[in-house]
Amino acid sequence: MKSLFIAVLMLCGFGSFAQEIPRFNPDTIKTIQLDSNVNIVAQKLSVETFIRAITTDTSFYAAFRKMKKYSFIAENRIYTYDKKNKVNGKIYRKIRHSNSGPVRMEYLVKQDTGKVFKKNGKYQLYTIEMFDYIFMNAYKSDLVSNTATSSPGGKGDSNSSYKDKLKTLIFNPGKPVKGIPFIGSKTEIFTPNMRQYYDYNFQSGTYLDSIPVYRFRVSVKNDLSSWTKDGLMIKELVTIFDKRDFAILGRYVDMKYSNMLFDFNVQMNIEMGYFGEDKLPTKITYQGNWNVPFKKEERASFLILHKDYH
Repeated sequence: MKSLFIAVLMLCGFGSFAQEIPRFNPDTIKTIQLDSNVNIVAQKLSVETFIRAITTDTSFYAAFRKMKKYSFIAENRIYTYDKKNKVNGKIYRKIRHSNSGPVRMEYLVKQDTGKVFKKNGKYQLYTIEMFDYIFMNAYKSDLVSNTATSSPGGKGDSNSSYKDKLKTLIFNPGKPVKGIPFIGSKTEIFTPNMRQYYDYNFQSGTYLDSIPVYRFRVSVKNDLSSWTKDGLMIKELVTIFDKRDFAILGRYVDMKYSNMLFDFNVQMNIEMGYFGEDKLPTKITYQGNWNVPFKKEERASFLILHKDYH
């Protein structure tokens, strides 16, 4: 359960394009430019159009599965921080992934500095352990396998059950995540009851200097009481749609929640790019801190770049 909780803090923030660079975000590249004229009523679009597209989308999921068909280079930069947000650990990996041959993954560069490992060789932070579990396994095999997960409670169910919950958080935002204490229902931001707390709006823009897109943003209403705002886990969800076919090109989530048992503050971002006829992940960023009783507070960020797909 501990690993699942930390994985949730890492991954339910899978997102799109942050409008500023808060705290210790390692990503400084702005990829979307919003139009000055944001009135796009003439397009006959509505909030319901975007919500329906998000809740029924399968293209975001498919983009990750298509990675296994390609050879590519992955660069992973991971940073850990002290309480003053000063870097105290760094990990850098440059990896060549091959879609054929006996060697699927090859380290081109592997560097670790600072407080990264314990004396027993394990990572200092659970956040980094989950990073390895999620992303390094993606390079070795399929990120989201077709194999059906075991029924809850069955033998060997732990990892399969965790992956199933994580996939819901990443690919189906707005749906409940069952089996996660204190959090499961707080992800349902599109229900009639939750809509009273959020603003929903959309704008027109350009992604990567050439792709026409819509930016759909769900954010907590400004006029809510502090007590009500504190009870809402998802502070912002942004999704980027390709105007030409409504495919999802990116997603950003800002989450913050605190109670007597834990507190966390997490932002995460995913961006896609086109390679031939396929849409594939190009950039993933995470930044966050979380704190649970009897454990050291964890602060970390990472930047994942995928390039040279062929």
